[in-house]
Amino acid sequence: MREIDPPATGVARLRRATAEDAPALVRLRALMLEAMDIPTGPERAPWRGDAQAWFVERLGRPEEFAAFLVEDLELGVVSCAVGSCDRHAPGPANRSGLHGHVFNVSTDPRRRGRGHARACLDALLTWFAEDTGARVVNLNATADGAGLYRSLGFAAPRFPALQLRIGTGG
Repeated sequence: MREIDPPATGVARLRRATAEDAPALVRLRALMLEAMDIPTGPERAPWRGDAQAWFVERLGRPEEFAAFLVEDLELGVVSCAVGSCDRHAPGPANRSGLHGHVFNVSTDPRRRGRGHARACLDALLTWFAEDTGARVVNLNATADGAGLYRSLGFAAPRFPALQLRIGTGG
């Protein structure tokens, strides 16, 4: 993978996440969920341990999973963008069937507006383009993130996404 230049802030650096970053990825995930009005519970909520183990396991699969983050000299990890590759049935426009999915794009409120999310997302999109066979990348956007995603070329899909929630909890 090519080296990625850090953001021009001079006080932060952009890098690919490792398993040691899993707690920070969980913390940023909680911030993102809270911004979406999804209650996350206390610091020791069981889902956080589950999510940390999930991130550690996935970060061990660099060919199909990546997370890029910005590390601030004062606050530590302050921003991230995470993505994975999924195999779908091949088709005429995508013979590999490989699709990318972006999620967990989040920035600490104390460091928003500095281009950190864009830097993380640019690095993630470069990973998809250069290190995977994915040629379609999907994401779900919040109102706050939609402008960033559109500026990077994301658009509404030809067919609307629908969702069915089965059961509750857990």
